Amino acid sequence: MIKIGEKLPQVTLHEFLDTERDGCGIGPNKFAVDTLAKDKKIVVFGLPGAYTPTCSAQHVPGYVAHYDAFKAKGVDEIWCVSVNDAFVMGAWGRAQKVGTKVRMLGDGNAQFCKKLGLECDLGEHGMGLRSQRYAMLVDHGVVKSMWVEAPGKFEVSSAEAVLKQI
Repeated sequence: MIKIGEKLPQVTLHEFLDTERDGCGIGPNKFAVDTLAKDKKIVVFGLPGAYTPTCSAQHVPGYVAHYDAFKAKGVDEIWCVSVNDAFVMGAWGRAQKVGTKVRMLGDGNAQFCKKLGLECDLGEHGMGLRSQRYAMLVDHGVVKSMWVEAPGKFEVSSAEAVLKQI
């Protein structure tokens, strides 16, 4: 598992953009993690999947609701990363009304979560390889703090819990 003080893995994540911005077109766009994280303080939270109960009812809404509190603590961006494609993440972001508060980044091939060492097999639930539930504070691409949930739990990676720690 990635450790505090280590750089984020160099992989590509995908984001569906509803409007053109920063030279990126509408639709799915590829982003290198090192480029996205350069010169930024970011809270990254990972979860098992789009539209799943805890993720939709608590995890994403908490980060949207507390966006201003994160900004007040110097956080430049909030990323939600899941083992889903950019189309699903984009649709889920619209359904969750994240706007520009949370970047909904698809890790469709689970490369990011595998390189973090945070993958889990949910095949017995028909979901295949997924990400564990976690949150981390990243500064200039380096992990500064990390909170990984025990299986089936939602205690340490919520927006509220993370805000208390940063």
